[in-house]
Amino acid sequence: MIMWFAVLVIILTIYALAKRYEARMVLLVSGMAMCLMAMNPMAGFNALSKSIAGAKVIETIAGSMAFAYVMTYTKCDQHLVHMLSDVLKKVKPIFLVPGGILVTAFVHISVPSAAGCVASVGPVLAPILMGAGVAPVMVGSILFCGTFGATMLNPGFHQIAVVADATGEQPAAIVGNHFFIVLAVAFVVIVVETAVAYYLKEYKGYVRPMTEEEKAADKAFKLNYVYALTPLLPLTLIILGNMDIIPQLKVLSILHCMLIGVFALCIVTKTNPAKISIAYWEGFGKGITNIYAIIICSAVFVAGIQVTGLLQQMLDLMSSNPSIAKITGSIGPFLLAVICGSGDAASVAFNQSVTPYAASFGIKPVDLGGMAAFTGCLGRTMSPIAGVVFVCMGLTGTKDPIAFTKRNAPAMIAGLIATTVLFMAR
Repeated sequence: MIMWFAVLVIILTIYALAKRYEARMVLLVSGMAMCLMAMNPMAGFNALSKSIAGAKVIETIAGSMAFAYVMTYTKCDQHLVHMLSDVLKKVKPIFLVPGGILVTAFVHISVPSAAGCVASVGPVLAPILMGAGVAPVMVGSILFCGTFGATMLNPGFHQIAVVADATGEQPAAIVGNHFFIVLAVAFVVIVVETAVAYYLKEYKGYVRPMTEEEKAADKAFKLNYVYALTPLLPLTLIILGNMDIIPQLKVLSILHCMLIGVFALCIVTKTNPAKISIAYWEGFGKGITNIYAIIICSAVFVAGIQVTGLLQQMLDLMSSNPSIAKITGSIGPFLLAVICGSGDAASVAFNQSVTPYAASFGIKPVDLGGMAAFTGCLGRTMSPIAGVVFVCMGLTGTKDPIAFTKRNAPAMIAGLIATTVLFMAR
């Protein structure tokens, strides 16, 4: 009886997330409801306290968001985008689609928020692509597609931090474990998305009129390569240290690298340090409020699944059928991300509840965790209710979010299949 109640609560949770109810509220209330039904409300309260007190990943999450805020405040993100966009002006029409996806994906590595990434890339990239003849709806799809999950290559990405917490592995080791899989899936996604654009004949032929203000702003913008390259400093330090290229840098945590990047942005742009400080701590707070809070509430949700006995039933099923765990770890987060528009809620809940037990049914925890996190990103990238969709619509003047789903679905499904096959082949 209790387990069936848990199943009902999970279904209602998915429905509520799909309806875009506040995710933290939904996860917290759902978790507490299951704990109350199991006559163990303290399990929910203890999970809440434990998640806050044992905040191992908070400095990574909040530090990365803080750096992103400073990067935006100093406008260095615009210089980075302009530098990458300049390359697109020199390519043939058929290469505009893969080029646009690559530019967005590259920026997404440094800007983990999908909406933030597109908000950074779009104002520059969208006019360039439309000016080159790409249809507006395809431009929106390109920007959306570029957030397929390249941020999985960033050790500072909050999903990597969650996997690290669940597996005990270092963030750099987790990235190294799925590095080539992400590249292979990126190739699949780009090829399929380009084929869709070619089939629909939306990769060329569009004529976009530009306002005088847009022409003046574009003409007046002066690219500063130092400004453009400085945002890449933290990621460079992380890679050099964790890959033992410069072993002395290994003592620096991700938070330290991000803070060094903030100092560099302040010095290079000669911005008032007080303004930098305000932007930094605003971003730090947003990291806790918008991301880490979801992790905390997910812990309560997981506690509810545990006390009802549903989790143990799932684990027993996976223990006797290891292949199910791999399939569940890919398709589950993918489908939930499509339904609720967020890859975080699905992947975080899965990695907190199932991934720690992966070894008991013959799967490397780092494989299961990485797959769940990545497929959550893929699923979100074809969801018509993802927050980033509305950013894409605003930038391209389109009004139908389903149009993006139709164009991105083939690429994301192909990416899901490729991800599952590559992880299961290990």
